[in-house]
Amino acid sequence: MPDGASRLDETGSGLKAALAAITGPDGVTDDAAARRLHSGDVWSESAEPVTLIVAPDNLDQLSRVMKLLHERKVPVAPRGAGMSYTSGYIPTVSGTVSLDMRRMNRIIDLRPDDMVVTVEAGCTWIDLNKALEPHGLRTPFFGPMSGLISTIGGGISQLNAMLGAGHHGTSSESVVAMTMVLGDGSILRTGARGEDGESPFYRHFGPDLTGLFCGDCGAFGVKAHITLRLIQTPKYEDYASFEFSTGGDLMRAMAALARAGVAAEMCAFDPGLTRVRMQRASMTSDVKALGAVVTRQKNPLRGLWEAVRVAKAGRSFISLDSFPLHLNAEGRSAEGVAHDMATARRIAAAHNGQEVANTIAKVIRALPFPPLNSALGPAGERWIPIHGQIALSKAPALYAALEEVFAGLAEQFAKHDIKTGYLFTSMSTNALILEPVIYWPEKRLPVHHQALEPVHMARLPEHADNPEATAVVVVARKRLIATFKRFGCSHFQVGRSYPYRESRDEASRTLLDALKDAVDPARLLNPGVLGFTKDAK
Repeated sequence: MPDGASRLDETGSGLKAALAAITGPDGVTDDAAARRLHSGDVWSESAEPVTLIVAPDNLDQLSRVMKLLHERKVPVAPRGAGMSYTSGYIPTVSGTVSLDMRRMNRIIDLRPDDMVVTVEAGCTWIDLNKALEPHGLRTPFFGPMSGLISTIGGGISQLNAMLGAGHHGTSSESVVAMTMVLGDGSILRTGARGEDGESPFYRHFGPDLTGLFCGDCGAFGVKAHITLRLIQTPKYEDYASFEFSTGGDLMRAMAALARAGVAAEMCAFDPGLTRVRMQRASMTSDVKALGAVVTRQKNPLRGLWEAVRVAKAGRSFISLDSFPLHLNAEGRSAEGVAHDMATARRIAAAHNGQEVANTIAKVIRALPFPPLNSALGPAGERWIPIHGQIALSKAPALYAALEEVFAGLAEQFAKHDIKTGYLFTSMSTNALILEPVIYWPEKRLPVHHQALEPVHMARLPEHADNPEATAVVVVARKRLIATFKRFGCSHFQVGRSYPYRESRDEASRTLLDALKDAVDPARLLNPGVLGFTKDAK
């Protein structure tokens, strides 16, 4: 990887000084290690490292930073916590400045009477949930599993799955309004915002401008403030786990459960990922999980009893050859939750599911934001997921097609010690997510040192550079993405990996290009993401 020094010499120290005059000296760095971190993600590193990293502290600073970069014709790539796996924020143009949003991490307006909360884009999901908990409130979708470090701005830019998604859909469906900073530094505010223009309370007022900036991967603007809808935290919840002997049975059961709308969230694994998860588990994580289960219960005695049940189940409650499904139900009344659980059990049984100990389902709710140690495999392997959203009725056929891709590469996988698995989840009542994952022996990247617990990292073996194995993974990834495209899937976290602009019809491309030109006239904002290049339409 080039060190970017030549570009820094071209721009000179003048750009760094000009940015520091806006943000203060702590808001700009050209440290080599930091620049390398910001030039890669979980999947890849750029051949063009960022020149500088700038971290504004508030909306005014952000606007002035963007105006300065626009005037100097400097490309900029917004970055949240850095957990992308689709090259969503890494530079593709020489001289790119990385925009680090993590200093803008405040909860700036919590209005329980209006059931909205406004946060700065760098606020993490775990911090938001902690702030809302004393009020008995939460957002409808309340975070991805990476919410320990993942930012809300990143989540709205990339879109998220998981916590609360079975009822409420992805992260953007909980958004009321946003304050955006466009490519030239101008400020755009969306939604109905009250008489002062600064008190957003409802999303829809004419065309939905908010939606234009959801899932844009930073192509259309930089998220500064995000207002989210609130709900009262459901007072009752229950958990269930089932195992299925085939992937087809699992897909059909999940589709039926999604149609019924009974699960606040569902997640399931194939036998390959089940084995990985069982290998990764440790006594330390077990103790943390038991403690979380205890504190989750309002009654201490009930909490201890639940912990005893979890401990007794141990790790032998699921067959390593099965497809386990874990779901949580929630509601305002015990009777309503009991009805949903009875419906879930009936649907699972109708699709040949067998109920097993609900350990994992309980832990998901008790410890919703675990450490991100799963970003490496249990033997220190690199990890990469590839995913697609699919219509409920098409999920079994898509799963079979993805399995054909893996089967066609089985010999090369075995040669290079490449392992595979799947994660499955649901989105509201009308889509499933199928997420194949690949593990292979390969060197770590800087983002792994940022994301994983150091104690956990120290226990894992390190692998040397392994270009031959990685080349096989690249082939597998391309074939999986092509399969998703053949089935007409959609994607979160589009980045630079999934086809977006080129997959749209001509009228849509014309509209998208016009929007890009309006919000980023110099095309310097995250060039290449979503298929928007710097110089060409």
